[in-house]
Order: sequence, then C-alpha cells, then structure tokens
Amino acid sequence: MDFDSLKKFLFDKPGSKLEFPFGPDTLVFKVMGKMFTLVSWQSDPLRISVKCDPEEAIILREKYPAVKPAYHMSKIHWNSITLDGTIPDEDIYAMINESFRLVVAVMPKHLFRTLEKINEKQKLEKERKSTQSEKHD
Repeated sequence: MDFDSLKKFLFDKPGSKLEFPFGPDTLVFKVMGKMFTLVSWQSDPLRISVKCDPEEAIILREKYPAVKPAYHMSKIHWNSITLDGTIPDEDIYAMINESFRLVVAVMPKHLFRTLEKINEKQKLEKERKSTQSEKHD
C-alpha cells in the first residue's frame, strides 16, 4: 500500500480530519475529535497505528509479524502495522475500518448524529461529482 492510497482511504472516512498533535512526523486522523489512525508517514516502510479489540489485537499480532503492540499507545487497544507488503491491502483497510468503527461506537449520541449528517452530506457530494463526470464523458 502506498502513502497516497492510504491517505485517500483515511480522508474518505466520514468526518475524518487530519491533525498533528504529536508533531509533523505523525499524521493523526480523527473522527469527531477522537483518534482512529496514526501514520508515521516518514518511516520507511510506512507505519500506522490503529485501535483494536483487545482479543483481535492479539490474533493479528500472531497472524502477521508486521503487527506489533503500538508504540506510545495502550498496548491492549492499539496495534502498530508496518506496511512492508506482507499484509494484503484489504486486511489493512479492514483494520482501519475496525478502528474507525470502535471509535464511533463509543461516541456520545449527539456526536454520532452529527457524524451521520456529515456522512450523508459526503455521499451526496460524491453522487453529484459522479453525475457531473458522467455528463462530461
């Protein structure tokens, strides 16, 4: 997985915002103010950290040598993934989706409702862009 594909996937998540609370070397993607993915974008190979269910975190660490307990995060709830090509992209996307889901699942209802509105707005915008590009083809 390359950096541009990863970044696009993260920005496409509803309500996704990029912040730099830990300095310029770590991209922190948040939804409604809560972290769901951290990207060590200057690492070679690229590294990300995602939130996990504690039992699933252990399973993923056993399945993939490129998955480790996350550095400077809760080792129970966060995994660090080295994007060295040993993990299929669809599995990485699934880990990010699960991280996003876990963060959204514990949001207060008012934030969840706001996120739903953002999601609907983003869907409408994508449909509008798709319709416009079809007209130009």
